[in-house]
Amino acid sequence: MSLHQSPPGAQRAPRPPSALHRLAPWLRAFLPAAFPVDGTERLRIVLGAFVGVVAMGAAARLLGGLLPSGGWLLAPLGASAVLVFAAPASPLAQPWSVVGGNLISALVGMACAALIPEPLLAAGCAVALAIAAMLLLRCLHPPGGAMALLAVLAHAGSGRFPLDAAALDTVLLVGVGLIFHPLTGRRYPHAQIAPGPAVAPGTLGGRRGLQASDLDAVLARYNQILDVSRDDLEALLLAAELEGHRRRVGDLRCRDVMSREPIAVEFGTPLREAWELMRNRRIKALPVLDRGRRLVGILTTADILRAAGLESHSGLAARLRRFLAADGLTHSEKPEAVGQVMTHTVRVARQDDHVIDLLPIFNATGHHHLPIVDAERRVVGMLTQSDLVRVLQESNALAPLAAAAAT
Repeated sequence: MSLHQSPPGAQRAPRPPSALHRLAPWLRAFLPAAFPVDGTERLRIVLGAFVGVVAMGAAARLLGGLLPSGGWLLAPLGASAVLVFAAPASPLAQPWSVVGGNLISALVGMACAALIPEPLLAAGCAVALAIAAMLLLRCLHPPGGAMALLAVLAHAGSGRFPLDAAALDTVLLVGVGLIFHPLTGRRYPHAQIAPGPAVAPGTLGGRRGLQASDLDAVLARYNQILDVSRDDLEALLLAAELEGHRRRVGDLRCRDVMSREPIAVEFGTPLREAWELMRNRRIKALPVLDRGRRLVGILTTADILRAAGLESHSGLAARLRRFLAADGLTHSEKPEAVGQVMTHTVRVARQDDHVIDLLPIFNATGHHHLPIVDAERRVVGMLTQSDLVRVLQESNALAPLAAAAAT
């Protein structure tokens, strides 16, 4: 046996990783991820940028002769068009971000060019101060940096920057975006502050383990500017959670879970009769139907208590009995029929709706009962919050068994 040969059965020592292998994780960071949009969305983006720049340029050229500078189109607006039409939901692409970012940056660049004789130093100060001003005024817009730099370069070349053209181009581009996006099914401007809680206050997706304050804490620790608004991020988290529930539950529809032929009342049903029905059956809501079983309203215990003026609990039982007792008068201001106190605007669902799609309704709006209707608005069932909780519990219990069977 050669001295350089390993004895039979001996394991060779692992080779040390090559330099290329060690660099692979770092090199992969330069590889961009694929954009998760389909061909239709890509076409919409390209068409929007074309329409935006052509419309902006045509209008600016038409009005350019009226401008003191005579300018009509500036290069940084091409970058603005990318944001406005490719990322209309981005905080960096909103109307104030575009208009404020470009114009404030232009003013900062002009000031630096006038006050700092050295062009290189003026350029650096212009871009840096423009970013600081945009952050302070909540109008961060990346092309603003190019606008500030262009102002310095224009001053160094010809001595004048066409501020009027910058303002005209920016306003025209935003105007095209405000028209184009609604016509093609996109929101613009895209609200950056949610108008109200999309889920129950303090929770995301109704899950006790994840609080809305947790998201705020993580964003505060992350301490970086994200190209997505907080409300969009919360909506994505909620949608992902609903998709997980949908995957576990499967193709389960309202008709598979609802209680069929629910107990109902009519418009003229006496309140006392409806109350006794709710007490005896231990239910808190009754759909109100016409003779064709079409939904006209819903009666809840809260409706009865509110009509009776029973906000306080003092002497509740006696006061409620007096309210429900018929006074025998032909004309009375006291409501005695269901139709006088019921809620007329009723949230409903279709029998073919996916049960998971109803989770935000129960979680965010405080609904506990949801009438299920057919195409002609006839009530065919009732879905309760308890039904939905039972479905989710069963799906969570079966998920480990399904995973084990799959392996």
